[in-house]
Amino acid sequence: MSTTIQTIKANVVNGINVDDLLALRAKVEQDPSKGITNWRVITTWQGQTQSRAEVSGFSIGGEEVPRRFSFDADEPYELGGSNAFPNPQEYLLAALNACMTVGYVAQCAIRGITLKHLEIETKGEIDLRGFLGIDSAIASGYESLSYTVRIKGDGTEQQFAEVHEAVMATSPNFFSIGNAVALKPTLVVE
Repeated sequence: MSTTIQTIKANVVNGINVDDLLALRAKVEQDPSKGITNWRVITTWQGQTQSRAEVSGFSIGGEEVPRRFSFDADEPYELGGSNAFPNPQEYLLAALNACMTVGYVAQCAIRGITLKHLEIETKGEIDLRGFLGIDSAIASGYESLSYTVRIKGDGTEQQFAEVHEAVMATSPNFFSIGNAVALKPTLVVE
């Protein structure tokens, strides 16, 4: 008696399992509560201008997913730091770029576009007069950011334009930075 084992090859484009991504989408379409995610980071002061952010997990669809990561931040010498790690602005821009990168890779994968190169460069200006409390009329953060996406692959210019529009419409960090996000602070004095 002969047994045949069939191997099902995953539909992987740009390292993304497209079948899994589409299955997640279908699951969330069927039950929107499965698409609710909650994220949290705890940051503690490490001395001088250094801090350490700790990630312990997140939840998706009401289920906890453990994760263990930490990353440090500091300021350059010129801003009172020891220049040991990227500063919060660099992490903010990197987080925006990383989120959009996921979007470009996934949007291309869904369309069957194989990428050869993807680079996002984001720039912004902060006037320290606002941050230092010198002039309350000066914004203490970015008033605008500009970014350039350099992309290469087997897609057409029209396909890449569609991907670009889709990323801007769906990237959580693009949305969060581009729109006013309500911050709900609580101060606990110990």
